[in-house]
Amino acid sequence: MGKKIDKWIYVSLVVLFFTKSFSQYEFSNGTIPKEVSLHNYTTVADVGQRNLDIHYVLANFNSFNPKKLQTENDDLGFSQNNFWSKTELINASDRTLNYYLETARPITDLVELYFIDSTSGKITKMVSGDNMPFSERSFDNRKTIFKIKILPNSRQQLFLHLKSDGEVVNMPVMLYSSENFIKLISNEQLFFGIFYGILAIVSIIYLFFYFALRQKAFLYYSLYVVFIGLMQFSLDGYFYELITPKGGWFSLRAVLLFAMIAGFLLGKYSEVFLNIKKHNKIIYFLFTVLYFLAFVLIVCILFVPKALALCYPLANVLGLLILILIISSVVYLYCKKIHVDGFFTMGIFFLVLGFGIFILNNFSQIPNSFLTDNSSKLGTGLEVIFLSLSMANLIRNLKNEKDNLNRLALIRSEEMNDLKSYFLSNISHELRTPLNAIMNLIESISNEVEDDTIKHKCKIIKYSSYSLLSSVNDILDFSKIEKGELKLENNPFDPVQVLEYLNNNAINIANEKGLEFQFSKSKNIPDFLIGDANRLVQIVNNVLSNAIKFTLKGCVKFTIDAELLPGNRASLILTISDSGVGISPDKRERIFDSFYQKSSDNKKKFSGLGLGLYIVKTLVDMQNGSIKMNSVINVGTTCVMTIDFEVSEQKKGIGTTAKMGIENDLEGKSILVVEDNPINQMVIKMITKKWLNTTVMFANNGQEGIMALIKSQFDIVLMDLQMPVMDGYEATIAIRNGAAGIHNSHIPIIAVTADVMEATKQRVKEIGMNDYLSKPIKKEVLYEAIKKLVN
Repeated sequence: MGKKIDKWIYVSLVVLFFTKSFSQYEFSNGTIPKEVSLHNYTTVADVGQRNLDIHYVLANFNSFNPKKLQTENDDLGFSQNNFWSKTELINASDRTLNYYLETARPITDLVELYFIDSTSGKITKMVSGDNMPFSERSFDNRKTIFKIKILPNSRQQLFLHLKSDGEVVNMPVMLYSSENFIKLISNEQLFFGIFYGILAIVSIIYLFFYFALRQKAFLYYSLYVVFIGLMQFSLDGYFYELITPKGGWFSLRAVLLFAMIAGFLLGKYSEVFLNIKKHNKIIYFLFTVLYFLAFVLIVCILFVPKALALCYPLANVLGLLILILIISSVVYLYCKKIHVDGFFTMGIFFLVLGFGIFILNNFSQIPNSFLTDNSSKLGTGLEVIFLSLSMANLIRNLKNEKDNLNRLALIRSEEMNDLKSYFLSNISHELRTPLNAIMNLIESISNEVEDDTIKHKCKIIKYSSYSLLSSVNDILDFSKIEKGELKLENNPFDPVQVLEYLNNNAINIANEKGLEFQFSKSKNIPDFLIGDANRLVQIVNNVLSNAIKFTLKGCVKFTIDAELLPGNRASLILTISDSGVGISPDKRERIFDSFYQKSSDNKKKFSGLGLGLYIVKTLVDMQNGSIKMNSVINVGTTCVMTIDFEVSEQKKGIGTTAKMGIENDLEGKSILVVEDNPINQMVIKMITKKWLNTTVMFANNGQEGIMALIKSQFDIVLMDLQMPVMDGYEATIAIRNGAAGIHNSHIPIIAVTADVMEATKQRVKEIGMNDYLSKPIKKEVLYEAIKKLVN
């Protein structure tokens, strides 16, 4: 019996390899391709519900009426059928070729590859698919990948068997060399990392805004971003690989469930944001009907296995109906001349465009390509940008309501403090952009209004914003300390001016708590020291904040003194004492440890990250200084910090711009601001509009900035780093290489960015930028930096 089977296989192989074929791809002795699509050399057949083995397919493939693939990623439609494809490879070279074969979508249930050698007749079987444990895949990757070896001077057949449970079946047949495969995976990881990173940041931030403002639109939008991200996570195969590696029931239904929940949340968000219930009862009723249909479909997905195949096209139809209803709502409101936020309209436009292409692609109405396959991601990314701007407008409107001004500011600060522990170093810099707007706007408002009540509320917002910035800096600095990346600057600074600024802030905070605050300074403090003024501020601010926080009644004292040392150096002696709760001797040794905040009782009472004193100790040690703390329970604490600095020969003049009230005057200089964020543009406009003899022009990305330099004459450029089309790094390199004209190749360029990582500062210097400023922007620092470079 075995001999008969072997004979039958042999006959099948003879027929297979010696029958004339039009599906042959040949590798010659010339250049071996690093990447090739085999769709022109592949035929595919739909064999319905028949479960065939490879031997039967070998003998009868041509009788299945196979059709040639038309594109690099053919769409075979929604189907539960079995598909078989055939591709013939001829290696006419004398080299062994190793390739990675990519086929089918990551969510395809079963993919089998039969690799048949013409010489030996050996059949090698490899398997993949999300209806099996991930560990059983022939190749460990979220995508449907097979590693194949093509022997020299050989002819081999590739038979693919695809089976799914009703979702769209795609049929790419791509070969990649090892080098190109690694490059492909790296590019995908970068693209997906940015995409999912943006979604994660947006979902967390707008969930925070929901808790802060109690507006349901924020909750629906945040949850929508979460579930649309989970849907994409499932489509890309990550959910199966990382969450449900054993496959099974939930893995097979994840895409549908997340898609339907995301569709429901998008509808609810749009309905609430546009206030449809108020403006049109009929459209509101239609939304309710679609929600009901979505609920019914979710029930079918969960409890009616036989309906699963039908649920895939129905889910796409329902998603399309929700998009159509949202568009209808926007059109209706425009027709009725009811205000609709322009950013919301743009966001929905890109969402509809992206998902419309995606859904039409699922129904095979448009050709399949990388653009159409990832259109939902591109549409979602653009949508998030514009909807986030629309949310910013909503926040601004709410802030302007007189009765809610103080409550909203305090709640936002409290909620930010509650969430700050979840923001690690890779996203903490994102918070600096909105802080840039808040801090500068509040300062502008407080300077322009005369009402004492509003001024007082602005002060509260301003101090709350500084507190938040300090916490963000602590989180980022903690990460830098852990990575050994924390570095100190070495610039001249006025110690008295720096510390008096902290004193003014501390006085207001102490007064709010009903505490007495005393400040004194010695007369022998040098005019200027050389060191890191920002780190000195951070050290003193953390200790002062703790002194005020842990003092319930009494007073806080802040004294600065200096001792001149040989070698043109001086010791700056900072003493901060309070009449607070004190620290017990057994806990005093651990007070400078990270995430340690005295005791659990105090932590519940006073709150905080527990990072401040740890960072203080680290910064003092880095400057070869010392810190001593004496404390008595229920009496108070005294902290003495001593740091040595080099004394600068620079002397104080008759007066400075800030102290004498002289207006900022750039004497006819022109500034080009290259910044894509409208809020940041607004902040810079607000700062520079009061400068005399100053012209400011804006460009939205690096490419526009170069064109502006070519068309007009500028004296300096303020350059953001992270921008679309062309970022600040690329633009600076291009300018230095003469892309904006030889006369502009040495124009002063200042980096203005929310990215405060040390690697970024180093990169800015390497590419030829003249200075670096971090957001939030201080108007005095910005003016001095520009003035220094344009004179």
